[in-house]
Amino acid sequence: MATVYDVARYITEAHGVMSAMKLQKLMYYAQAWHMVWEEEPLFTDDDFQAWANGPVLPSIYDKHRGQFKVDQSFFKEGDSTNLSDIEKENIQKVLGFYGDKTAQWLSNLTHQEAPWLDARGDTPVGAYSNEPITLSAIHEYYSSL
Repeated sequence: MATVYDVARYITEAHGVMSAMKLQKLMYYAQAWHMVWEEEPLFTDDDFQAWANGPVLPSIYDKHRGQFKVDQSFFKEGDSTNLSDIEKENIQKVLGFYGDKTAQWLSNLTHQEAPWLDARGDTPVGAYSNEPITLSAIHEYYSSL
């Protein structure tokens, strides 16, 4: 199974330089749709949290903290060759659909969807939250679409 760093490395190799927020959202959708299509997570070494601007992987955030743009050099411990052909194919499908969207568009989309909304609960708009977005919530929601 791939790690979050393997996936981040693959996405930044395939898509190039992007904002850190966009990477976080592309990783979220890669995880979601891979679970729907394969009935298993793409990675399990970190969980998304329901931050104010949408789902965030803390381990990836730690790598790009304070940076607006990211590229593959941020994820040196990642190895995209660790991904299976199916994992790469699924990520490519996600990049094909979501890759041309802006980070803000992707963030706004996550704010309309149950996994992030439910994890946030009564947390005020813009307020800090580190509530996890569970894999089961992600799978249940996206498999119902």
